[in-house]
Amino acid sequence: MPQKQKLERLDKVIAAQTKLSRRDVQRLVGRGQISVNGTPVKKADLKIDPDTDVVMVSGKTLALKRHVYIMLNKPRGVVCATSDAALPTVLDLVPDSLMRRGLFPAGRLDKDTEGFVLITDDGAFAHRILAPKSHVPKTYTARLDAPVTQQMIEAFAAGVQLDGAVCMPAELCVLDTPDTARVVIRQGMYHQIKRMFAACGAHVLALRRDRIGGLSLDIALGPGECRELSAAEAARIALVDA
Repeated sequence: MPQKQKLERLDKVIAAQTKLSRRDVQRLVGRGQISVNGTPVKKADLKIDPDTDVVMVSGKTLALKRHVYIMLNKPRGVVCATSDAALPTVLDLVPDSLMRRGLFPAGRLDKDTEGFVLITDDGAFAHRILAPKSHVPKTYTARLDAPVTQQMIEAFAAGVQLDGAVCMPAELCVLDTPDTARVVIRQGMYHQIKRMFAACGAHVLALRRDRIGGLSLDIALGPGECRELSAAEAARIALVDA
């Protein structure tokens, strides 16, 4: 999780976490309908701490949070984007109770790949887990059109060559059946897992992301379902030695 951050403007915080615009907030402040820690606010640009200050709008307490972290079990056919003219996006699956301005998927899964997608409005945290130098592990289950061989396991461990570049070493092991495997990678090249298997002579029939860093997908979440993460859970995502 990020370190302690600076105070933020009241109108910015409220606008980011409600359907009110900054102009709406200014109007409500002028009418005396917004208070912070029990004191009516006189200026909309008042600096507050969303993590500790109690903000009330028209008599209702807002559940303010500086950032939100959401675990989504992405189904196939949904794209990891904030908007798309033709296809449903991961944000379309976020309920109104968790929706807020600035949400985006931290990283991408292919349209036909399912599993764990992190949705957040914390750009610094997303960069921390996605930056190539961070090496945060992502764990997948893959179903293939051929059995996993020892040669594949060794190739993944050594680093598969793709388009002239050598991938970082990856972990590959067989699961319940010879054509089902667990894959752990620490980078995010375009269609990386599918291309790595293709380079070894196998085609991926189905792919699911099960884990990011030290946090596994909640088995209670069905396809298309999501839930907010606690601070402790979000912190586990950034674990490198997971």
